[in-house]
Amino acid sequence: MRKIALLLFMVFMLQLVSCTFGSKVGITGKGIIHEPEFGGIYIKMTIDEFNAVGFEYGDSVDVSFSNGYEIKDIPYYNGYYVDPGDVLLVAYPGYPYIKITCNYGDDFFVTAGVGENDTADVTLNERAKYLDTQKARDIHYKDDRALYPNDTVFANFRSCDTGNLGHGRLFRSASPCDNQHSRAGYVDKLSESAGIKYILDLADNKEKVESYMSAEDFDSPYFKRLYDDGCVGLLALSVNYSSDDFRSSLGQGLIDMLNHEGPYLVHCTEGKDRTGFVVMLLEALTGATYEEIVEDYMITYFNYYGIARFNDEDRYQLIKNKNIDKMIEFLTGTVTDDYNSLDLTHYAEEYLSKAGLTAQQIEQLKLVLTK
Repeated sequence: MRKIALLLFMVFMLQLVSCTFGSKVGITGKGIIHEPEFGGIYIKMTIDEFNAVGFEYGDSVDVSFSNGYEIKDIPYYNGYYVDPGDVLLVAYPGYPYIKITCNYGDDFFVTAGVGENDTADVTLNERAKYLDTQKARDIHYKDDRALYPNDTVFANFRSCDTGNLGHGRLFRSASPCDNQHSRAGYVDKLSESAGIKYILDLADNKEKVESYMSAEDFDSPYFKRLYDDGCVGLLALSVNYSSDDFRSSLGQGLIDMLNHEGPYLVHCTEGKDRTGFVVMLLEALTGATYEEIVEDYMITYFNYYGIARFNDEDRYQLIKNKNIDKMIEFLTGTVTDDYNSLDLTHYAEEYLSKAGLTAQQIEQLKLVLTK
């Protein structure tokens, strides 16, 4: 009986967890789930379960789906360490499962043409092929307030004082309503202290916000007051800032924002990616220099990770080059070593015009942000 039980257990583990043929590490027949916010595919294995099979961060992997779609030689990282438009398998801390996605790109669930009833196989292509990038960009933050010097750093909350922006007109932060990173209550108190009158929420829709407000740990009364008064714009943007949907939704959100008085707060979940692009756009619109835009963007990486020019020049430059420079490159349609030579205001106006704002609305947006 013990032998039979052991045999059954081994068969179960092979089916449920992994299959290893010789030295070939892999998993087969795993269920998938559409992850629409960032446009990816969850493969139904937790990070710990997947790593226990034998995969390691920095490996190259092949992924195939039961509908016949496959992609080979993509990196497996614990963060989004690829260029915009590149595909990766990611085990981002806090995610319920591993995920395959296109960084800042189209929804990979749609690209792969899969459905919720399809399954995924993942096999090791080459051990440690991308390990150098994994080591260079392996940065993560903690959600413990005691590890940060003050509430504003913890909440990634600040006034954007670049170019001609009036002090205290435009703020950026982590989410004041989504408490998955234990920051919402801190952002809420700082928002009230700053006199925020309108919030541009890039991450959420009505259903999400109401789920946050019904949660036991919801402690953001000022946000709720603004929300109940119709002073929160819900855009539910993906992270693909290069998409037409992102641009048109943002354009409508900014038009709606013009119907409200400031000061204004822009946020997503962490106040890093979607917020980074939108704030860059508004800073460029109001006359910020390239250096000012970069400096403001990189404050987020100091707040969360302690990375700055003075203490980690290599990582600072790598993040700048891969993130904010790519956003400016997309905005201007130009790759250059001298972004100071470009009229960033012109490109911001051009983007907003394509987003649906009239020339009068663009000038009005400048006015309300530079009072």
